[in-house]
Amino acid sequence: MFRRDLLAGAAAGATAAALPRFAIAQPAAARTLRYVPHANIPNIDPFTNTAFVARDHAFLVYDQLYGMDEQFRPQPQMVQGHVVENDGLLWRFTLRDGLKFHDNTPVRGRDCIASIRRWGRRDAFGQELMSRVADMTEESDRVFAIRLNRAFPKMLEAFSKVTTSCLFIMPERLANVDAFTNITEAVGSGPYRFVQNEWVPGSSLAYVRNADYVPLSSGTASMTAGPKVAHFDRVEWKIIPDASTAAAALQSGEIDWWEQPTADLFPLVARNRNVAVDVINATGLIGIFRPNHLTAPFNNPAVRRTVLTAINQIDFMTAVIGDATVQGYPTLKREGIGYFAPESPSASTVGLDRLKKSIDAARAELQAAGAMGARLVLLNATDLASINAATLVGADLFRRMGFNVDLVSTDWGTLVARRASKNPIDQGGWSGFFTFWSGVDHWNPASHASIRGHGDNAWPGWPTIPAMEAQRNAWFDAPNDAAALAATTEMQRIAFDEVPYVPTGMYYQPTAYRRNLTGMLKGQPPLFWNIRRA
Repeated sequence: MFRRDLLAGAAAGATAAALPRFAIAQPAAARTLRYVPHANIPNIDPFTNTAFVARDHAFLVYDQLYGMDEQFRPQPQMVQGHVVENDGLLWRFTLRDGLKFHDNTPVRGRDCIASIRRWGRRDAFGQELMSRVADMTEESDRVFAIRLNRAFPKMLEAFSKVTTSCLFIMPERLANVDAFTNITEAVGSGPYRFVQNEWVPGSSLAYVRNADYVPLSSGTASMTAGPKVAHFDRVEWKIIPDASTAAAALQSGEIDWWEQPTADLFPLVARNRNVAVDVINATGLIGIFRPNHLTAPFNNPAVRRTVLTAINQIDFMTAVIGDATVQGYPTLKREGIGYFAPESPSASTVGLDRLKKSIDAARAELQAAGAMGARLVLLNATDLASINAATLVGADLFRRMGFNVDLVSTDWGTLVARRASKNPIDQGGWSGFFTFWSGVDHWNPASHASIRGHGDNAWPGWPTIPAMEAQRNAWFDAPNDAAALAATTEMQRIAFDEVPYVPTGMYYQPTAYRRNLTGMLKGQPPLFWNIRRA
């Protein structure tokens, strides 16, 4: 219903006069990868900014202690190896020789310790780890140790996670910045250096190949694991909010890769024989509506449950991705999505009957909860097509339920800044917003930030659900797979009662790139190593 009719505009946009001209000289253009991300990046701190675009930027600049392959198995990356002693209470890590930050300082154990501490203040998985850490010490420049007061067998999964926030290793001087203060300098040890003085917020970012980066000498490149070989001298991100302009630029060859073509345009670009359209993230994208648990009316769980009663997930996914298909995917949308990714070992069908698709029943529940006509300040990011589409469907749904909807439309960066406010709605606060997580973000309780119920330390929305935290802890300590599934099943049952958020469905997002690019790796996030131009 809310998909834009841009086909004609995109065709017209293919003319030279309609396109922005990116200044790229030959032959340097052949050694430059030009990419259009799904959003602008207003904040380059990979720990304070949980937006995917900040993570994707960080994977160019930083490296991880362990990478994760396509089978979600941790593999050594910056680490040469590790040993575990004392019944799992002592972990000792040895870094690869010759690791160097972009400021020409060596990567040392103290940098890793400081990075772990800063990350552990912000990330859900990291917080669980830090609750078990007795101390962390540097035994030499290349060796550091973590001593635990309680075993943490999922240590490597924590270090290798690709869900935000990921553990990226930065110099100690940056990692010592307060975890709730944004760093403004991006210095890592990864395959590309961030060109800070070329960053034009809202327009472009640039990266140059790190000549000092030494890829792993063995193994196979798989998602974020294995050798990371930078074949391009430069990677340039172009922020193009208008989808028709991005589509035309891709078709004409002025850009090489458009991360997220919109539903109404990817069939058009797919008809161009020089463009490939593919799904590289097989875990999909899961939509959610996040209510603010601190402000009325969603501080009342009975009101939150009315949204479960009303929602029809397929309506949201149709607005986001339409009815088109991609080779290998006869449909790009799914419904019947609960609180864990459907292919994950944590998935359950418990509570799915609460998704009743009934506006009338929801109105009756809202009336009984005393919230008929309540004001909602609904945040929307118009520069992200998927979020904009979902929010428009949601605003219409809320109005039909009986809410008084105040739709606040901005760009994504402004939304992220505003959602950090805990003020009442009449003092600049908010009631809710729609967004998307990768399926791997909802794979298990460790990486699932939006299901947590730890109050002020939770992701914006700040639910306080002690029973949820208890089951999450039970999952961490589960002695076997059956016990782990029992814990996540109970978490889903609690979620359908307390509603930390409302699942709005799942879809598979195609990406589009010029066919002369080869070696593109599957998975999350978008990966800029091993790609080359044929």
